[in-house]
Amino acid sequence: MPAPRLGIVAGAGALPARLLDACRATGRETFVLAIERHADAALVADVPHAWVRLGALGSAIKILRDNRVDEIVLAGSVGRPTMSDLMPDGRALRLLAKGVLSGGDDALLKSVIKTLETEEGFKVIGAQDLLAGDLAPEGRIGAHAPDAVAEADIARGIAILRAMGAADLGQAVVVQQGVALGVEAVEGTDALLERVGPLKRSGPGGVLVKLPKPGQELRADIPVIGARTAERAATAGLRGIAVQAGGALLLDRARLVDTADRAGLFLGGLKQPA
Repeated sequence: MPAPRLGIVAGAGALPARLLDACRATGRETFVLAIERHADAALVADVPHAWVRLGALGSAIKILRDNRVDEIVLAGSVGRPTMSDLMPDGRALRLLAKGVLSGGDDALLKSVIKTLETEEGFKVIGAQDLLAGDLAPEGRIGAHAPDAVAEADIARGIAILRAMGAADLGQAVVVQQGVALGVEAVEGTDALLERVGPLKRSGPGGVLVKLPKPGQELRADIPVIGARTAERAATAGLRGIAVQAGGALLLDRARLVDTADRAGLFLGGLKQPA
């Protein structure tokens, strides 16, 4: 029996294209619901698709139903809009009336998934369910390994992210010699790396630590790194990147590892917390 038709709700970044490639490889039927002002037009050039405004939740649900979508995967980044930018329709207004906009991103995404599953009858799956081979393994991933100073910075980064996660804040922090040079907020990891470059201190470079928040809904927002992350980390003067084993996707892993190795960056998969 063939797998149900997959609806890829696509934002920005490389993840939606990676999911399409995976579905093509297995012959799975797909439909892309591309979010205006976020998804790349090239993504949908040769696949069944429709465009939808971010605040048009009712229209999005109707489009997915009309196109016989049974399972949904949320993929790619979407900047958190203001109410004036969002222009929510009636269905979105009912969701926002629950007060989720005043919480963090994870609270909002959990509410969206709950609405899609319990009220609308879709099944929401995670990108990692389709890309299990792209999940970060535990231990050293590339040619380089962290030294004692970097290990201490990683531990400091983990502590910072656990404290941030309790407030439903970002997934990433850059630490150099015990000092947090920057934490991720609404701007995303790429912008964080650009921001910390001028803040680099003398001595051993810092590390990027990127982890899921405690209790995070990974079906909606699993951490992702790729070759561009490694390039920007190197430009910022960092020495390595640490992610949670099984809790982050490594997109185009061969290119990512090659980029990191050439730049002298270590890549590490941290053991999952007990």
